[in-house]
Amino acid sequence: MAAQRKASRYIVPVAVAGVAAATIGLVPALAASGDPDLPEITAQKLIEKIAASDTQTLSGTFRVSTDLGLPAFDGLLSGLASGAGASEGPGTADPSAQLTRLVSGTHTLKVAADGPDRQKLTVLDGKERYSLVHNGDEVWAYDSRSNEVFHEKGAGGTGPAPEKELGKELPATPKELADEVLKAAGDTTSITVDGTAKIAGRDAYRLVITPKQQGSTVKAVTIAVDAASGTPLKFTLDSVDGGKPVVDAGFTTVDFSRPAASEFAFSVPEGAKVTEADEVEKGLGKAGKGGDKAPQELEKALGDLGLGGLGGGGVNGGDGGFRVIGEGWTTIARFDTGAPAPKTDEAPAEAQDFLNALGDQVKGKFGSGTVFKTKIVNVLMTDSGKVYAGAVTPQTLVDAANSGK
Repeated sequence: MAAQRKASRYIVPVAVAGVAAATIGLVPALAASGDPDLPEITAQKLIEKIAASDTQTLSGTFRVSTDLGLPAFDGLLSGLASGAGASEGPGTADPSAQLTRLVSGTHTLKVAADGPDRQKLTVLDGKERYSLVHNGDEVWAYDSRSNEVFHEKGAGGTGPAPEKELGKELPATPKELADEVLKAAGDTTSITVDGTAKIAGRDAYRLVITPKQQGSTVKAVTIAVDAASGTPLKFTLDSVDGGKPVVDAGFTTVDFSRPAASEFAFSVPEGAKVTEADEVEKGLGKAGKGGDKAPQELEKALGDLGLGGLGGGGVNGGDGGFRVIGEGWTTIARFDTGAPAPKTDEAPAEAQDFLNALGDQVKGKFGSGTVFKTKIVNVLMTDSGKVYAGAVTPQTLVDAANSGK
């Protein structure tokens, strides 16, 4: 677990900047300056253009808005995610703790990238700043609210070649990649070019990916692709429930020139507390021996919600009877907790409203249970302890349970 956590830290600065460059979208109101008149292009050619894009440098500002359709109950979920007793754990500047804030609400971010060795991301929430910098073999993170710094040295190591990691040969040319994407889509997906858009002042094509299967909670994924460079500039995920997009984030300004080297320099602010990565690893090892209260308190919180069996080691019988049902957009994961589903009326008062807002009681051939729902991922917990989860509608989960699979 510690090794996995360490590896994830190496990846975080690269991955975040990569997401910004590859799948970022723009709030719809910012794209109202008129659609550009561009030459027609097929979906396959546009995918080839994306694959051929080799954007290594950029800087800009973007906004990301996430709406999973979850109710907010005085920070209940964020409290569970961060865990009490954090002062004994990784520290508030640790990327693994900080970047979870992006999964809800609206945030403004600044991003800069200069190839695979230098990236910087800054989250701007009011007067607060959280900066994450990857420069060569070092990672620095700073949280202005707590005046804490996270530092990792030796973060530039390389792992196995992707081809060996995947255990198969990857497509060698943009066209081959496009062919593979379209082939993978098969009968389950429609991929089309639906007009153009103006994104952060740049001309772009709109690539629309739509499930053909009934039962998916995904209505469509729309990616705006820079007409000149092939770099995706917009990513919007819409739910069949309608309303605001589940994810709607993107560049308000973007510049593909090389950022100044000084952009990636980091100096520890005066009086800031610095936590080294190896200290975090030691803390994790201590936690495994019961020295850190946070995992225990998180387990207790899950137990108070009636979900204690999901806190680790609670799945019955090895893999818990894990099974994948269906394919494509309607894939469902099924496993057995080996314990009855939680009863909302048995949960503490502070948790009952939250559970009731998320859950609907359902019945079928399988018996009875509760569907816990968001705009994308839904989970059916049967009273017998079986769990069905996927980016599918509640009825699709009930149908899967009724089938006895």
